[in-house]
Amino acid sequence: MEKRDPPIEKLGDILDKSLKRLDLSSRLMEYEVWPIWNETVGPMIARNAQPEKIRHGTLFVRVSSPVWVQQLQYMKETLAEKLNQGLKREVVKNVFFFIGKVEAEISGQKPESVESPAHTEPNFDEETLRSVKDPQIRRALKRLFNAHSRKRK
Repeated sequence: MEKRDPPIEKLGDILDKSLKRLDLSSRLMEYEVWPIWNETVGPMIARNAQPEKIRHGTLFVRVSSPVWVQQLQYMKETLAEKLNQGLKREVVKNVFFFIGKVEAEISGQKPESVESPAHTEPNFDEETLRSVKDPQIRRALKRLFNAHSRKRK
């Protein structure tokens, strides 16, 4: 009887089987949020909030100040919905915001450290709102900015 060598498998096939066995593919799909974050939320939010990690459908987002945490808290369901629409499946089930130093890279610009609104008061005018492409997010931000300005008076 002659001994036969096992058939040679392609490396891609082996890796695919390993990923399926380890169930890493679903975890890797979660990280598809990063490439679409800035475009989905718009430059104003992206300068003040960046995703940090995602665990079991909860996206942890680093935010530049308590003011932004409060404003984004009201928008978290809309943000999750828009991210999931961009991914064409439900990946983000919840969003958790926490305060930290935000380094944002917006449309090819160098990363910049974002100042807290305590140091610089943001200018919430119509031109700034026009930079947010999504109409639902833009309306929500406008309501929040109007409420914030009434509160400060």
